[in-house]
Amino acid sequence: MLFNSYIFILIFLPLALLLWHGANHFGKYKLAQVFMIGMSLWFYGYFNPSYILIILASILGNYLISMGIERFRSQKLLGILGIVFNLSLLFYFKYYDFFVENVNNVFHLNWALKNIVLPLGISFFTFQQISFIADRMMGKAEHYKLVDYMLFVTYFPQLIAGPIVSHRDLVPQFKDERRRHFSYENTLMGIRLFMIGLGKKVLIADELGKVADSGFSSIASLDSVSALVVMLAYTFQIFFDFSGYSDMALGLGYMMNLELPQNFDSPYKSNSVKEFWKRWHITLNAFLTQYVYIPLGGGRVGKAKKIRNTMIVFLLSGIWHGANWTFILWGALHGAVVSLENLTFVEKIRMRLGKKVSWIFTFAFLNLAFVLFRSNSISEASRFYGQLFSFTNNGYLWSLPAAMAGFKNYPLYLITNHFGGYDASRVMYFIWMLGVFLLAAFLCTQRSSLNFVKEKKATAWEMWGFALVLCLCILSFSDISTFLYFNF
Repeated sequence: MLFNSYIFILIFLPLALLLWHGANHFGKYKLAQVFMIGMSLWFYGYFNPSYILIILASILGNYLISMGIERFRSQKLLGILGIVFNLSLLFYFKYYDFFVENVNNVFHLNWALKNIVLPLGISFFTFQQISFIADRMMGKAEHYKLVDYMLFVTYFPQLIAGPIVSHRDLVPQFKDERRRHFSYENTLMGIRLFMIGLGKKVLIADELGKVADSGFSSIASLDSVSALVVMLAYTFQIFFDFSGYSDMALGLGYMMNLELPQNFDSPYKSNSVKEFWKRWHITLNAFLTQYVYIPLGGGRVGKAKKIRNTMIVFLLSGIWHGANWTFILWGALHGAVVSLENLTFVEKIRMRLGKKVSWIFTFAFLNLAFVLFRSNSISEASRFYGQLFSFTNNGYLWSLPAAMAGFKNYPLYLITNHFGGYDASRVMYFIWMLGVFLLAAFLCTQRSSLNFVKEKKATAWEMWGFALVLCLCILSFSDISTFLYFNF
């Protein structure tokens, strides 16, 4: 189920809040959790009910392993078994066909592909359970009651596209009876966060996504100028799409008096790629740091091993995002640049260049790397780079804005087309595209959504603005797209 859909906004969310707060109001705390587990499974299995069996099998397997760790002394062996179980499940559904395809190419074999449909959010709920099993193995986590553990894994706001939530962040909140009481302040903050995220997704990410999709589907027609615009469109699209989901997830949590971890903190303000990863997908970075980088020795080892550890972390980050060599190369490039930035002489160069120049280099690298992230293959990315650096201008830029045609600008199209014809409508679409770009760029310079709602009190004008955003978004739901990170 999508946050940005009629059924979620008009039926699912009101019912979920009613069941949660209603049961809690009468002191039926466990019943409230059972209600929420049931609602979360409905949310998860809405598109494909078979997904429910997969997540339940994953939960049951991990819970039995945790129970074994509780009852027997072989914590390390059972912990390793649990991690292998999770990775095997992830490998089968996400990487099996990729592995077989590459084996076939290297050894000239003809093994059959299974064409497995990737279950939604499997990377997210698998990593959450790996963190739990790893902590159980090291004696850093207790064995929870089944209802607590099931809600920790299935809790619908973060289930499909994060943030990646640790059991330490969520389970203690389920046990805190103070959080079972309705909070007007948190509910208002949750509504504001949800509306900001919805606006990011529907009014910015989806609009710029039309430009990005149009450009990547007609790479041969692009010139340098239009390729640059398409590249920027995707860079903004993926941020507002993913951060929009994360804002909505945090907002939903606050509506239930629960706090999820922040996943984005104005990442495009970063003056280095290293800083970018402290601001972008924060929970994934925290997971890989705690469970991979630090156990490998982190930065306490020699320079060579530190580079090795950094590259391993970023290669895993790339692979986590998808079964494609483009993601692996994307992760490797980020790892290589971060490794360079960790060198003393590079840091001195950055200091001499100043923050503005460092920001320009960082943002340029992020854009170029995102081309790999967006492309279906390395050859497709190469063709895009070829057009980007062809230093040509064939006027294709004027064809891109037409992809943004929709109900939101249709009245403007009718007016401009009536008075100025085709040429006037082309100019109108170009101005519309430019306006969305400027809005996206402006918002990227502002504080994070979470900091905004915490630091600034709600005003009547703001709430009326959110009401307008909601109306525009609901009218757009018939032409809505899924979230990009549903694919990961």
